[in-house]
Amino acid sequence: MTTVQWVSTAYLLTIAMVIPATGRLVERFGARALWMFALSAFLIGSALCGAAWSVGSLIAFRAVQGIGGGVIVPLSMMILTQAAKPEQRGRIMGIVAVPAQLAPIVGPLIGGAIIDSGSRRWIFYVNVPVCLLALSLARRGLPLGTPREHCARWLDLTGLALLSPALALTVYGLSTRTAGLPLLTAGAVLLLAFGVHALRTRATAPLPDLRLFTHRPFAAASALNFLSRLSIFGAMILMPFYYQQVRDHSALTAGLLLAPQSLGTMLALPYVGKLTDRIGARPVVLTGIAVTTLGTLAYTQVGSHTDDLVLGLALLVWGVGVAAVAIPVSAAAYEGLPTTAIPGATSAITTVQTVGASVGAAALATILQSRLPLHPGAPAAAFADTFWRVLAFTLLTLIPALLLPLRRTERHQPPSGSHR
Repeated sequence: MTTVQWVSTAYLLTIAMVIPATGRLVERFGARALWMFALSAFLIGSALCGAAWSVGSLIAFRAVQGIGGGVIVPLSMMILTQAAKPEQRGRIMGIVAVPAQLAPIVGPLIGGAIIDSGSRRWIFYVNVPVCLLALSLARRGLPLGTPREHCARWLDLTGLALLSPALALTVYGLSTRTAGLPLLTAGAVLLLAFGVHALRTRATAPLPDLRLFTHRPFAAASALNFLSRLSIFGAMILMPFYYQQVRDHSALTAGLLLAPQSLGTMLALPYVGKLTDRIGARPVVLTGIAVTTLGTLAYTQVGSHTDDLVLGLALLVWGVGVAAVAIPVSAAAYEGLPTTAIPGATSAITTVQTVGASVGAAALATILQSRLPLHPGAPAAAFADTFWRVLAFTLLTLIPALLLPLRRTERHQPPSGSHR
């Protein structure tokens, strides 16, 4: 289990390493050129993953795929955020997130059908025609943009050289019990060195720019994003294992049983965006945390014969809570920031999200692996114990949520000392 989770974690870690450079690359080469590169890298990585001959090669090729994915995620948000008016960002992000939530409903079903048919390679090959279509549409529909060939703020190579191995060592340390402490120590030292370097950098902007975190809404949104992605992605790693290993369901059935989460998120998204624009981020997020906690509670009680209908309803509720947290936080992160700061802020916030997801996958898979020997012959109890950890991480999100803007009037004030 701790080996297989690296198929996801390697992809997420590569994304986290690439994201910090995205803002500078956009400034240097333009949005369309970078978008075309990202799609091409994702296409090549998908083809290589489909051809992988072992778990090791699959993990390596997932890292190649992550190079494209790491650019696609923040670049799409940069394009949308810069195009939207500040007072409409919550609504627009809610609308745009609908197809993004429809895909996770269809994806596990298609993936499960492919795996059950004995052709797991096609869960990667299926990306190739999609990427080719996306490349064609991007060439026609995206504006060329104006790359800044003489951009003064070029890549902070020193910062990148410190941050990338720091993230890798930290996440890897969380996923292993044999050499965990030395790896975590090395990762912490590199993170500290990056922090010192980033705060001293003047000539070139650090990756990410730590000064962004002096702005209270951005800092609170970043902390909340990290913790929520940790619990959400960790739970999404656990659930398929539970359905297939404990309940002995097929991959297709497991995909069907996971669909209510995305359905709940998709149904809630349009309303959450409008509500955020109307009353502010904090009350919506606090409600979302309460709803997510309620949905998670059901999974802390899972057994070998828990009713699938009960778990499906819990997932539906959980999905509504996820939407009520994700959209307001995405909108609140940019409040009070100038337009010129959006590319760097997007890179930073997406890095935080991805690292949170990586930590969640590694940590919770390791926790589950450690709990299984304590419950011989009763793996469901090990899953229930691990879901209690998911619940604890969810409750921790209350702390940064209380620092989000409370009233709409706060949303239009420029950054000041009182918000730092």
